[in-house]
Amino acid sequence: MNDAIPVLDKGFVRLEKHSGEDPSVVRAARVSYGSKSKTAEADRKLIRYMLEHEHGTPFEHNLFTFHVKAPIFVFRQWHRTRIGISYNELSARYAEMKDEFYFPKKWRKQDVKDKQNSIAGDLPHAALTRDMRAGCKEQMARYRRALKAGAAREMARFHLPVNLYSEMYFTCNARSLMAFIKLRSEHHAQWETRQYSNALWTLFAKTMPWTAEAFLGTLPLARYQSMDGLAGPNLDSIPKASRAA
Repeated sequence: MNDAIPVLDKGFVRLEKHSGEDPSVVRAARVSYGSKSKTAEADRKLIRYMLEHEHGTPFEHNLFTFHVKAPIFVFRQWHRTRIGISYNELSARYAEMKDEFYFPKKWRKQDVKDKQNSIAGDLPHAALTRDMRAGCKEQMARYRRALKAGAAREMARFHLPVNLYSEMYFTCNARSLMAFIKLRSEHHAQWETRQYSNALWTLFAKTMPWTAEAFLGTLPLARYQSMDGLAGPNLDSIPKASRAA
């Protein structure tokens, strides 16, 4: 349905399909008291009011399905978000995995003040990446030797590291998608995961611009800027025509 947004070195996020846009949120809300959509400005104000006061159910009457390619470690964090979400991921029990790994351009240091955070630092980037590439090459060779020896795919995969790329379909409603973005675009989220969350934001903002703009107004924006200067969720993703009153 949409061109894929490239993420990291080999990944992507693509919006496969969606149903429901901003007016569907308004219709779902106004049916509660037997009313219909009014002017565009009145409808936008209603969306803002509902998000500011956490009236969430009108944002559940829509659907987004994304096709995502990401490293396994990103998916393991991603799948921690479960409410209102469905996943189907490529299975190494049924398919032979491709020789595709994520290699970071820069390595980060552990933040000694925040156990779940990493920070930029002076590290031997080239040497670390060289070791990582060698390790991945060896693990993939062991994986293929196990398959060639007749080992079951479900056991041969024990050799595979978590920077291996996988793919999945990810389906959710707008309420669940906003909850995911709020969690995974925030500055405490791992940098790689934030890049995927920001790609979701871009696609969401183009599809439901009124809701996206109102949602943005509920966020403490200082916590949604990435450590290396790449912008997190921002109004630049929202078409200007949709933002006009």
